[in-house]
Amino acid sequence: MRKKYTHLFFDLDNTLWDFNTNSRYAMQETFRILQLEKSGVNFDAFFETYSKHNHDLWTAYRKKAIRKKELTRQRFQLTFDSFTINHLDALAMNDLYLQEMPKQSHLIDGAKEILDYAKLKGYRLFIITNGFKEVQHEKLKRAGLAAYFEKVFISEEIKMPKPSREIFEHAIKSSNAKKKNSLMIGDDWDVDICGATNFGIDAVYFNRLKQPLNKLHGNVRIINTLKELLLVV
Repeated sequence: MRKKYTHLFFDLDNTLWDFNTNSRYAMQETFRILQLEKSGVNFDAFFETYSKHNHDLWTAYRKKAIRKKELTRQRFQLTFDSFTINHLDALAMNDLYLQEMPKQSHLIDGAKEILDYAKLKGYRLFIITNGFKEVQHEKLKRAGLAAYFEKVFISEEIKMPKPSREIFEHAIKSSNAKKKNSLMIGDDWDVDICGATNFGIDAVYFNRLKQPLNKLHGNVRIINTLKELLLVV
């Protein structure tokens, strides 16, 4: 089984780049710049409310139920409404938040070690990510990850988000890869793992939060740390 795979496709957020930590720090800085605490708004409550709206809106966005501008406006406007914030513009706060986001560079433990190992072993490395192009490229650059990857496939640029078949098909063809020699590594079961396996490529589910699993698939390996990838590749 050694060297069965030649092409490794990684998700970015919460697989390599610590989205949960970085998004919180970015929001804290945005919150500070806009002096929201002077309005009597509690940051933790604000961030928790925002995160819920953001999650729900991203689900709708992936299903093509809403567009990017609606997502970026509503996630803040709905949060503003929850706290009766009337003096701020939702899109302006979104723009500031997106400026702060790539400045954060916390990585998931073991990210660079596994990428160094994969490079040393001669694997060809790629990113398949949902997200906004102006942010994802900058995240990779500032976190010191960009040089590891030959190509970065971003849903906004391809016009198809994971888990759609089209983004995986585009990535495989653009990488001159074969399905049987390709492996997807990601932390989202529905988006990364089902998307990949439904297209016909093997996958590694990075279950870093150790969620209980009641659904398994023959072509899926499960890891709890990135270093466990050494047992797969």
